[in-house]
Amino acid sequence: MATGFGVGYSPFAPGTMGALVGVLFLVPNLFISTWFNGSYLIDPVLVLLILVFFFIGVKATNELEPEWGHDPQKIVIDEIIGFWIAMIAVPYTAWTLFVGFVLFRIFDIWKPLGIRRMEKFNGGWGVMMDDVLAGIYANIVLQILVFSFPNLFL
Repeated sequence: MATGFGVGYSPFAPGTMGALVGVLFLVPNLFISTWFNGSYLIDPVLVLLILVFFFIGVKATNELEPEWGHDPQKIVIDEIIGFWIAMIAVPYTAWTLFVGFVLFRIFDIWKPLGIRRMEKFNGGWGVMMDDVLAGIYANIVLQILVFSFPNLFL
């Protein structure tokens, strides 16, 4: 689970591959969301998955860091939930998934606005929290974009 079902072992951009696993989990929601006509529903299953995977990620990272080192690239569960956070209460369309993915990766890689400070938490908490905050920022920007340009995203 910590390696995103193995994609964390990717020699090319394991964090990006982890976020793509998060996208794949939400692709079925593209079809479900058409029933709700692009509404801004908070998906309770997604929120539950975020909470469960967050605590699994903290525990797994705490157990794996002694062997793999601090914030190992192989652990990508944090990228998965970070992307999911970016998609909370956002209508699921191909565009919102794509833009949410890009925004999350930008915030996760550049780490502006206090994201880097989250890494200072001990062990798994720091590994998970920087991606949580990156996901929150991506969600805020995505919400603004969807609200400002509904014809583009809905």
